[in-house]
Amino acid sequence: MLLVLALLAADGAGTPTPLLSRETLFARPDRLSPKLSPDAKRIAWLGPDAKGVIQIWVWQLGVTGDIQLTDGAQGFERFEITDDSNGALGTQLPDAEGNGHVVFIDFTTRIPRDLTPYAAVRATLLDPSSRVPDVAMVAMNKRDRKVMDVWRINVKTVAAELDTQNPGDVRSWLIDPAFVVRGAVASLPEGGTEVRLRESAKAPWKPFITVGPEESIEIYDFTADNRSLLMSTTISGDTARVIEKNLKSGTERVLAQNEKSDPMSVLVNSNKHSIQAVSFEVDGGQDWRSLDYNITADLEWLKKQGPDSASVVSVDSAEQKWLVALGQDTAPTRYVLFERKTKTVTPVFSSTPRLDGAPLAPMTPFTFTARDGQPLTGYLTLPLESEPKRVPLVVLVHDGPWARDRLTFQPDVQLLANRGYAVLQVNFRGSSGGGKRLMQSGHRAWGGAMNDDLVDAVKWAVDQGRVDARKVAVMGRGYGGFATLMALANDASTFVCGVDAFGPLTTATLLNAVPAEKAVLTRRLGNPNDAADKDVLARANALSFIDKIRAPVLVAHGAEDVRVKSTEVDQLVAVLEKKGQLVTVVMYLDEGAGFSRVENELDFYARVEGFFARCLGGRSEPMPREGRVPGSKGLSRTSGSWR
Repeated sequence: MLLVLALLAADGAGTPTPLLSRETLFARPDRLSPKLSPDAKRIAWLGPDAKGVIQIWVWQLGVTGDIQLTDGAQGFERFEITDDSNGALGTQLPDAEGNGHVVFIDFTTRIPRDLTPYAAVRATLLDPSSRVPDVAMVAMNKRDRKVMDVWRINVKTVAAELDTQNPGDVRSWLIDPAFVVRGAVASLPEGGTEVRLRESAKAPWKPFITVGPEESIEIYDFTADNRSLLMSTTISGDTARVIEKNLKSGTERVLAQNEKSDPMSVLVNSNKHSIQAVSFEVDGGQDWRSLDYNITADLEWLKKQGPDSASVVSVDSAEQKWLVALGQDTAPTRYVLFERKTKTVTPVFSSTPRLDGAPLAPMTPFTFTARDGQPLTGYLTLPLESEPKRVPLVVLVHDGPWARDRLTFQPDVQLLANRGYAVLQVNFRGSSGGGKRLMQSGHRAWGGAMNDDLVDAVKWAVDQGRVDARKVAVMGRGYGGFATLMALANDASTFVCGVDAFGPLTTATLLNAVPAEKAVLTRRLGNPNDAADKDVLARANALSFIDKIRAPVLVAHGAEDVRVKSTEVDQLVAVLEKKGQLVTVVMYLDEGAGFSRVENELDFYARVEGFFARCLGGRSEPMPREGRVPGSKGLSRTSGSWR
């Protein structure tokens, strides 16, 4: 679709920026998760077919034309290319009942072969996909619908053999260089994690590492000699460090660490079973540290090619060609083929060609100090035509709350900036990626210090001289929606309106919505069985503060969301209606705790545009005449009026 819908005049100095369409910004990428075949002759990826279903595609290098390998209404969520480069193993997206199969597709015949042809079964491909010819390792609930066991499946005959039985709490499996399941990562009842190991396929499991919910552990691989684990951990430290941990002695060798950042990405050589490089967040961007002198020069050369953050996503078996992802805040991800010997780069494709060349606004990283002395980071994005006037500001609050904003292309940021708003993103206390102390400082701070961080960030932005302090809005999904309601209720002098999408309204519903997450949520949000947490939980109960809201608010929720009851939304509306307050509520009938359908997401942002245009005075692309985006299933009602 054309990027330019219209050229609108902009107030003040500067050149008007073309209005980008919502469909252009929020359309799903054409190419996702590309991989280079081991023989370096093909590149395969995930991408939508003519009906929008995610399929597996392949392109033979040097040959014109992409080939769609798979078909059907279910689509695929991931794939691996087999070690012989003759085909792909794919995991289907779960259907409405959560079931999906693992399929093999031959590159030559393009005939799919269902490797898990069983009714009402969920199967998923394990890493590595294949180290033994014609054998795939698959996690499947064929034996017991409640747990995922490990099965060995012959790709040619489809014969399935139960390899390892799940005791019930294992969430992931570790396969060693000999293609033996020797490790398991289990979730403990109180929210902690246990890594279990065994000496052979016949030996009993023994605990190797056991930690509580405050520690993080990620296992990357066994070493080539099978004597150590390559992993990252926060045990005995703040930020996660990448280590090699001996299986017998437990001694550790630190491979990489950063005092201010957890690892962003880790480059693992699956052939040598070694870690070649680790990236950290430095000054808001990505910085790679080489651990293998053989690739140091290659990484340094890639760093010098431009402002993009380069990540190696796939390597051929000869380790001479890299498929590299170039990420940027002002462009969709681009993929290039890097020849290590000649140091040449060949463009492959863009993830979202419709956005190539679009006028996108850069994100500027910043640091500031909260009122209690806590150092925090964030990003400020200014509209391209904003020089030199002050512009309205939208504070965009991330979900989690233990997610993290990073320097990358984000369609909601670009939509808001394109409409004339500055966008402020804050890695407030409770956010991940900056060490466990930062995350733990958000414990029992919902509606309190976590929201104070947002207000402090707004003050910082206003002090920079580019933001209109009279026109500041707040918006977010999930936790960000909760923070929006609390900001409108408790910080009316700062925020003039807000948008809440899927924000939890009561702590009781949130804590009981997902039993598997209750232990962690109780620790971080507050314990309803502990009298000492009574006030903490009361402060985090958004519905109790609705009567304090005086600003216009747009609320979106999903009819199938177990974290937000429709009756609670009705209570919110009733309170605001009684005061004559402006409130617009949109219920999406076929959504849960987020958007799964593009049409609904487009409908939501169409409403957001109109809402902010009236509240803050920015630009907007017109809403469809029928009042909603075609295909969306959103029911809305508005009460009150603009004052």
